[in-house]
This record gives sequence, structure tokens and C-alpha cells, in this order.
Amino acid sequence: MPALLYTLGFLTLYLLAICTPWGQRAENALFGLGSEGSEDAWIYPLSGSAYGSTPLPPLELSAKPTLMVGLAVIVVLTLVRRCWWPGCAALGVVILTTGGKEVLKSTLPRPDLVGAPENLLDQGFPSGHTAIPAALTLAAVLVVSPRIRPYIATAGVLWLACIAAASATMGGHRPSEVLGATLLACACYGLATWLLPPAAAPGATRSPRALPVITLTVALAIALVSGARNDTLTRSLVSAATAFICAALVWYAAVGRPAHTARRTRPALG
Repeated sequence: MPALLYTLGFLTLYLLAICTPWGQRAENALFGLGSEGSEDAWIYPLSGSAYGSTPLPPLELSAKPTLMVGLAVIVVLTLVRRCWWPGCAALGVVILTTGGKEVLKSTLPRPDLVGAPENLLDQGFPSGHTAIPAALTLAAVLVVSPRIRPYIATAGVLWLACIAAASATMGGHRPSEVLGATLLACACYGLATWLLPPAAAPGATRSPRALPVITLTVALAIALVSGARNDTLTRSLVSAATAFICAALVWYAAVGRPAHTARRTRPALG
């Protein structure tokens, strides 16, 4: 069951990155590379942090409006296409991901095992800014037509690559927090497709043969640009690699494998 695998990945990531001294040292060291703050990030003018700038959704104050608009679009698509079960599953993916993120951030401890500075002790696992595009992308593929599902997934994956890289490179979140949010969204999506009735669950998605290569190549390019900083190459590359892994995870969950993972039913006795 994919949901179980994503959940195990989420827990393993938390234990290794946050509950071990070497995991904490590795991630804390990234904040010491380059100058403090986010002004040296290439994406800073579009982040909403600069005075008078308009943030890329869902960065800064655009997070809640982006989430509300995304939920409204899912409801409209559900009503128009009359796909009641997939629509409920899509809403469940978004609500479980974003709501679960809030619960986990307040309940999962971040022990200080290395004597880190006070400004690095805030709990940010998993990342809320990354959870929104990941959840909305996976929810959208449940309610759109199978014909356009790969292209919706492509648009969402590229959006996710940009936001994940920006969240990591600007210092708002550690790489583990960005990856954790993506794994949480994938786990909720896997659970939703597993619980859907067989007749309502989306089947295998057929996409043009070149689309996965094109999508992931463009996602890598976007991650590199969005994660780039003027003051440190290492932090830029780590942020870009994190975002690319997030994009690949969501692409595989949405398109790379058959979405229909419903429970098996016992064959009728004849």
C-alpha cells in the first residue's frame, strides 16, 4: 500500500533528521552557509518578504487565500463533473494534509541535541508552504478528466518545485521539513485512493511518452533557479535537490503509477 510506504518515509525522515545529533548538525550547518536572511536568494523579490512585493502563492500572506481558492476550484470541478466520490477524496487529501501539518507541527517534538542557537529551535516540521501545492496538485488529479490529468500534474509539479526550493533556500524551512510535507501529502493521497470504491477510483493514467522526462527536466531547472543564492553554492544545490525530489515524489504518486489502489475484494464463490 503506497500510503504506508509514504508514512514510513515520513517517520524515517523525522527520526533521522530531527531526532539524531548528526541530522540536526547537517541541517543547522546549512543556515551557517552564506549571510543571514533571504535577501541573497534569487527568488527573494517574488517571495513577498520584500516591502511592497507580491508573493508567489502560497508564500507569506498568500497561503490561506491560495488554499481557499484551491478548495473552491475542487468543489466546482466536483459539481461540474459530478464525480462525487473522487471529489470527496480530493477534499480529504487537502484537509488531511493541511490539517495534519498543523497537528504534527504542534505535537512532534524537536529536541535540542546539539546546543543549537535559539532561532533554530522552532518546530517547522512539516512545511506548510510546501504542503499546500503538493496537496492541491494531488487533489486536482482526482477530479479532472483523465485526458488532461497528466498536464494538470505537470503544472502542479512545476509549481511545487518552485515553492519547495524557495522555502528551503530562503531559510524558512529545512530540507527535511520540505520533504516531510511532500511525503505527508503523498500519504494522504495514497490513503484516499485506497479508500475509494473501485468504480470511483481513477484508473491508470496514460501520458505522452516524453512528458515525464520533459516535466522532471523543467522541474529541475525551476528548482535550480528558485533555490539559487548569490552567497553560497552548497545551500543553493541542496535546496534545488530537495525541491526536485519533492517534484518527483508527487509526479510518481499522481501519474507514475496506477492511481487505482483500492482494496481487493474477495472473489465470489461460484
